[in-house]
Amino acid sequence: MADSREDMSRENTQEDVLVESSRPDNEQIPLQPSNESIVLEPRSLSQQFVDYSNRLIQPRSHRAKILVWADLTVNDMDLLEGCKAPDDIKRELCTIFQLTDGIDPEKTEVLLDLYYYAIIFSRENSFSKAQTSALISIIKATHDVCTETPFGNVNETFSYFKDLILCHSVKRPPFSINLFDAHQVRLITDYMLNTYFRHYKMYKYAFTPLVRLDLGLKYIGMKETPPPSEKADEESVKDDEKEEVDVEEPKPDEEESPAASELRSLIKMHLTTELKRVQNQWEERLQESIASISGKVDAAEDKGRKSGKGKRK
Repeated sequence: MADSREDMSRENTQEDVLVESSRPDNEQIPLQPSNESIVLEPRSLSQQFVDYSNRLIQPRSHRAKILVWADLTVNDMDLLEGCKAPDDIKRELCTIFQLTDGIDPEKTEVLLDLYYYAIIFSRENSFSKAQTSALISIIKATHDVCTETPFGNVNETFSYFKDLILCHSVKRPPFSINLFDAHQVRLITDYMLNTYFRHYKMYKYAFTPLVRLDLGLKYIGMKETPPPSEKADEESVKDDEKEEVDVEEPKPDEEESPAASELRSLIKMHLTTELKRVQNQWEERLQESIASISGKVDAAEDKGRKSGKGKRK
């Protein structure tokens, strides 16, 4: 009974792994529509405008899986082993990954260099065909996670890369296999850090569009202002000119009443007395400050004279 339960649990886990592997990691999930208009402008490497506003992806985590022979089959590895010149290797890679189908030529060159130098790295470290196939698939999966969103996701990408390396270096079927040893894991990690992740922002810039957010505000209970037109602008300019012309110089005041003149004289008298009082206070303070300064100067001069006499003695 215990053996049968274990077999059933293994079958269920294998079915879960198969279902998970059938779903691509870079599957794009559409977000809920919002009132904000998100426009993605193409980078310098992409000449066509692409609208991803209905399926913009936020940075997210991914589940690692075994990628041996996922992208490069045994036949593909045999063909690559027979290629020695760099142009032949890149031509074969371009055919295997179908990089000529609707992809920007500049992006194609970047991907070819990424895969080509990974193969050269595998040959220099004497990797087997299975190890080389797994390494290329790991690099490709890491690059897909990097470029699935225009937002910054370096932490999620590096965490996914570490999970992929762990998935191919620990014997725990059906979840992971022992394909790379500890030394090879260290070599692959150093290689990816010094090549891909060192130029992470360059890959992000080249393969993702630029996000530009157009934010529109709507106030409840208020009518929307119509967009300004050229005729309305001309009329407003003409009205301003007419107002400037129609402005007249102020006329002299008419004769004031006796009460108003008396009030005016009282205000003048009060202001005059206040002004004199403030002026007198200011003069007194100025005299006090001058006297204190002169006293300090005299004291300093007396000290200087006394010190001079002491030195002469």
